[in-house]
Amino acid sequence: MPTAVSWPALAWPSRAWRRQALAVMLAVALHALALAALLAHWQPSTPAEPQVHALATRLIQLPPPAPPVPEVQAPPPVAEPPKPVEAPKPDPQVRQRELQQAALARQRLEEKRERERLEQAQRERQREDRERLEREALARQREKQQRLQAEAAARAEAQARTAASQPYLPIAKEAPDYPDRALDKGIEGDCTVSYTVTPEGRVENPKVIGECHPLFIRPSLAAARTFRYQPRIVDGRAVAVPDVKNTFHYRIE
Repeated sequence: MPTAVSWPALAWPSRAWRRQALAVMLAVALHALALAALLAHWQPSTPAEPQVHALATRLIQLPPPAPPVPEVQAPPPVAEPPKPVEAPKPDPQVRQRELQQAALARQRLEEKRERERLEQAQRERQREDRERLEREALARQREKQQRLQAEAAARAEAQARTAASQPYLPIAKEAPDYPDRALDKGIEGDCTVSYTVTPEGRVENPKVIGECHPLFIRPSLAAARTFRYQPRIVDGRAVAVPDVKNTFHYRIE
């Protein structure tokens, strides 16, 4: 029994494949047409023969030059007299503004000069004040120096006088004896004695002055004669001191 053979069914190409095949065929046809056109118009060209150029020369005789023609100078042009130029009439407003500006400029200049003068005067016053203060300070300094020098000289002189001159000073004084009769009677009183301190420091010429009870005269004079003094020194020399007074007080305790 014969066997049946089955063939596979042919599949139609897809739409995209058909588009690509159509584009390829169209491109091949265009290239074939372009090649046919080029072959139809192409002819072999033969090289052109070189052309030979000939150089021709000709002798030309020039005529002698013509004598120069003297130039005729034209008369100078006559200058026309200048026309008088009328000066423009000034504008009153412009003139007034110019005058105002000039006056303002003068005023500013005067103000500037006045300020400069005032500043200069102020600087002069300040300079004079500084000089015056400096002179016063210098005068005070000199016065202070002179005063210090005078004080130093006075101290030196005083020290010299002190060294050369000394006052008399008591060295020893003894109290007088109270009189027995005055003590028995209860008599009290004062007695002042005046005397001279000799250059040796002793008492000379004692005497009672003023009111003094008679019972107190003798003991007062006796006590005064026992006094001893440091003599007074003047210019380095011991001198006598007259009218030295001493008061004795008699009191019963």
